[in-house]
Amino acid sequence: MHGWVIYNGHLATDAFLQFPRAIQEAGRRNNIPITLQANDQIPYQLDGQGISIKTDDLPDFVVFNDKDIALARTFEMLGIPLYNSAETIANCDNKVIMYQYLAKQKVPIPKTIIAPKVFSGINEFHRARYIQLAEQLSYPMVIKEGHGSFGEQVYLVKNHDEMLSLVETIKDRPFVFQEYIQSSYGRDIRLFVVGSKVVASLKRTSSHDFRANVYQGSTIEAYQPTEQEQALAIQASHAVGAHYAGVDLLFGADHQPIVCEVNTNAHIGNILQHTGINMADVIIHEIMTQQTD
Repeated sequence: MHGWVIYNGHLATDAFLQFPRAIQEAGRRNNIPITLQANDQIPYQLDGQGISIKTDDLPDFVVFNDKDIALARTFEMLGIPLYNSAETIANCDNKVIMYQYLAKQKVPIPKTIIAPKVFSGINEFHRARYIQLAEQLSYPMVIKEGHGSFGEQVYLVKNHDEMLSLVETIKDRPFVFQEYIQSSYGRDIRLFVVGSKVVASLKRTSSHDFRANVYQGSTIEAYQPTEQEQALAIQASHAVGAHYAGVDLLFGADHQPIVCEVNTNAHIGNILQHTGINMADVIIHEIMTQQTD
């Protein structure tokens, strides 16, 4: 058995290669050779004969650490198992879709309203309609673009004027209006789920920003989640179909946890640093179990 780890060839920095290299090393410790492959270096084509990847040594499985969904689907169409699947990556790459899947499974999330589709280049802006949508919530509220990482493309707006100014800029992108969870200002927890188990957890805290993302300057510490928090993280991970995921939970006003996001490409370096748990080993063990079932 041998595998590949797919990473984005245009993001081949040490930070983005940390996960692929950790998976490769975990494979080595388990006598499973794993090759790192940049998404833009895989020669594949589609024609009247079907789909082909021009290599003599296709992997038995792929750990897909990228968002190149077309390439992910190509592997699956060739019968190669993916961790995570193309569908799961697509579900979580666009937060609009992610919240739909979470809501479908009745996972507790902030009240969310999906903005209507607007095509690029359209000059007409239905201000009144956006005001009507926003009035289903209260200010301040959060606006989240469908695509974004590290807490970017997430905005806190305090009134109609701020909302309309922002929407005018992003109206042709997928986004949602979302209830602001004041009780979780600058605080959240990330639980890393593998299979049906929470393996490690971190608490993230910011003193200057409503977002607790590390890239926004928060501090990190190991965290022991409650049984309720663990069950919710597992439910959220399963709702989007993930083999493994980083699930971010907010602290609700009534001390009830609320799912903020599910991340299929969550970085694992901070978990190792603050908990001593190497997530790559756990993921490889899960893959070995899946492959031998």
